[in-house]
Amino acid sequence: MVSQVKVQPSGHAFGVEAGETILEAALRQGIGLPYGCRNGACGACRGKVVSGEVEANGYSEQALSEQDRVQGYTLFCCAHPKGDVTIEANELTSAGQIQIKTLPCRVETIEKIHDVAVLRLKLPVSERLQFLAGQYIDILMKDGNKRSFSIANAPHDDAFIELHIRHQPGGSFSEYVFNQMKEREIMRFKGPMGSFFMREDSDKPILLLASGTGFAPIKGIVEHALFAGSKRPMVLYWGARTQPDLYLSALAERWQAEHPDLFRYVPVLSEVGGSDGWQGRTGFVHQAVLDDFADLSGYQVYACGAPVMVEAAHRSFTAERGLPENEFFSDAFFLAKDMQGR
Repeated sequence: MVSQVKVQPSGHAFGVEAGETILEAALRQGIGLPYGCRNGACGACRGKVVSGEVEANGYSEQALSEQDRVQGYTLFCCAHPKGDVTIEANELTSAGQIQIKTLPCRVETIEKIHDVAVLRLKLPVSERLQFLAGQYIDILMKDGNKRSFSIANAPHDDAFIELHIRHQPGGSFSEYVFNQMKEREIMRFKGPMGSFFMREDSDKPILLLASGTGFAPIKGIVEHALFAGSKRPMVLYWGARTQPDLYLSALAERWQAEHPDLFRYVPVLSEVGGSDGWQGRTGFVHQAVLDDFADLSGYQVYACGAPVMVEAAHRSFTAERGLPENEFFSDAFFLAKDMQGR
């Protein structure tokens, strides 16, 4: 049986399947209820049940007191509705409403694909990181410096924080990741941060533009949109120098195969030799978009990667294809002075 939950004061409504908590169902459907640990320990998802009944268990008394329960409060991460309910909660609709935290994490896995290391970071049992698809974190280094990396997983899939780190010869952090880092190491980070995230108050089709590891936040955005059941068509143009640089091309191809009516993938290579056997698109990735679209006035664009690509895309899409200035969202990956960036 599906229970209907209405949120005040926003008026948003969503369904909760049998066995789901209110928070699980809300996140699945893109409703931004606040949360922290997701296991009843922190109290960040505390809210009021205005009407109807819920059953909640497995939480800490410090997170929800007896007085709270008497006054109608519950923890949405532990609450299962018993029929239709109305709740009172402050929804998160922008990055500025999400708490920025400094947290420890453990390196759970290191997977090296071509010249990219895919890190999965495990947070303490009592913590989860709430973020919007596309945001980034700062890794805090022991020497006081920091390195910024986009979160590559979607918010609903937050058991780990996934980062994509390209090997930059001479870059202190990437050299460490590729040559010295071991699983189970402990690091610290601060986040989430950034205004590069999917705007869910629009029904416009989405054009996604990535170069290199700019694919990381795009991955999070696509996975979030597909999980949330978005009906907005998406086209991803992913540019790289050579074919191996499209390090997760098989994943993008799978999205296209599984969602042919919603998602299309266009890889573009800038350096192709005669013996490579590449039959796909070549040249600059933003130019491939210009070749395919005469009018972008009805689109939203999300571009991430090298600054030169982001700047060229913004300039040409707005000046030559009618894209509204306020529908271009970007995150440019600048390199630090020691050649280590995102």
